[in-house]
Amino acid sequence: MTDRTDFAARLLGWYDSHRRTLPWRAPPGERADPYRVWLSEIMLQQTTVVAAAPYFLTFLQRWPTVRHLAEAPLDDVLAAWAGLGYYARARNLHACARHVNERLGGRFPDDETALLDLPGVGAYTAAAVAAIAFGRKATVVDGNVERVVARVFAVTDPLPGVKPRLRALAATLTPDTRPGDYAQAMMDLGATVCTPRKPQCLICPVSHACEATRMGIAETLPARTAKADKPTRHGVAFWLESAMAVLLRRRPPTGLLGGMAEVPSTPWEAGGPPTPAAVQAAAPLARVPWRPLPGSVRHTFSHFHLDLTVTAGEAGDNWPAADGYWVPIGALKGEALPSVMRKVVRHALDHTR
Repeated sequence: MTDRTDFAARLLGWYDSHRRTLPWRAPPGERADPYRVWLSEIMLQQTTVVAAAPYFLTFLQRWPTVRHLAEAPLDDVLAAWAGLGYYARARNLHACARHVNERLGGRFPDDETALLDLPGVGAYTAAAVAAIAFGRKATVVDGNVERVVARVFAVTDPLPGVKPRLRALAATLTPDTRPGDYAQAMMDLGATVCTPRKPQCLICPVSHACEATRMGIAETLPARTAKADKPTRHGVAFWLESAMAVLLRRRPPTGLLGGMAEVPSTPWEAGGPPTPAAVQAAAPLARVPWRPLPGSVRHTFSHFHLDLTVTAGEAGDNWPAADGYWVPIGALKGEALPSVMRKVVRHALDHTR
């Protein structure tokens, strides 16, 4: 078996020279701010560093402390989050900030167990905040770390079923000293050297300890169970204008895109486009002459594809909004519209102007 006794020492030595400069990362020798660590880790779930960085900087500028974020209206937080996806994270982010501010005096707990009690904080985030912000020994396992560990130990069983084993193996490598730096070093290694395709084993600081490198199978790991094809759902979105404003409505507070703004639409269902009767029943105003716009809007969620056609209508001036609210077209950028709805807005404007 490969000797891994100096794994952490070699990795930390490499990190000291090659660490990435990231907006949420404290400079060498400085203590990390728990608020920044927590905020970044929530944003980085299911999101890349490149995508998360501008959102992080925007949030930090608007809400520099957990108290500022806790006191912000939820609608403002959702609007600032729009486009980052997985919107339950934004609602949980706000709930967690309020919990920390109101119940914990604005101070984050410093150990995994207490962190796990916070809204929206799971095992990964709790370990990351404990290690990076508070120097606690904790095993931080994200996708990058899973890949590194699968290769170091030549684990050929597929994800996601092998996740518990990879976490247990990762724990055997976690050092007692500099756990926060070590956690970030593992992430950096996976992001820059031990990459999904064409891993750079020749320059890897821990290739001596990697069983997959020795066996010549590093690029094939981690194995993954084949994913089932995603189904396609269909719907019709209603672009209704009145006096240079457009009708929006708020989605239910829980569930897909919970609490976000949307252009009204039929339910999104599989089995083909909705019937004319279903479209008429879902229209926000039945007496409006609706005009189908050419083309459609395509969007992919984690579990399904969505194909939306858009139909446009005019309600006249000052028409009451029974199920929604009017927003001036020039103010749409400030609304908490998820990515799919921003696509609908662009499509409608492209074909009605």
